[in-house]
Amino acid sequence: MTRRTDQHRLASMQRALELAKKSPPKPSNFRVGALLVQLDDGQVITEGYTLECEGNTHAEECCFLKLAEQLSTTEECLTDVVKNPHALYTTMEPCFKRLSGKLPCVERIIRQKAWIKEVYVGIQEPEKFVGQNPGRGMLESAGIKVFPVPGLEKDILEIATAGHN
Repeated sequence: MTRRTDQHRLASMQRALELAKKSPPKPSNFRVGALLVQLDDGQVITEGYTLECEGNTHAEECCFLKLAEQLSTTEECLTDVVKNPHALYTTMEPCFKRLSGKLPCVERIIRQKAWIKEVYVGIQEPEKFVGQNPGRGMLESAGIKVFPVPGLEKDILEIATAGHN
C-alpha cells in the first residue's frame, strides 16, 4: 500500500478546493469539494462538489452517485462492488444532519466502511446550519480513520461560505 505523504494529502485537498469553487454560491449551503482516492496507488477514482448532481446534493454524495453510475450499480450497492481500500478527501467535515431530510454524508460514508478506510478533512463544519458536528466521532466509532489536512483553512472557509450573508 502506498503511503501518502503530507505533500500528496495537501495536493489532494487543493484539488478538492478547486472542485468546491465550481459549486454555485448560495446562502443555504456550504460549497464543498470531495475526491475518492484509491489507497494502494493514489489514483483518484471520482470527484464531486456541492450541487453538482441533480437535487440538493453534497460533494460526498456526488462522489458516491457518480462512482455508482460508473460501476453500473447503486450507491447502496457500492460496498458489493468496490473491494480495494479508499480514502475520501473533503474540504469540509462531512455533515451528520441534513435539514433537507436526505441521508447525511457521515451515514453515507459509514455505509461504505468496507472500502472507505480514511477520511481527510480540510476544515470542521461551521455551526451555522446544524450546530456542532459530531461526525468525526461517528466515523471513528465505525472504524474509519479521520485526519485533518492543515494549510488551506482560510481559503476553504472563504470558498465554502461564498453567498452567505
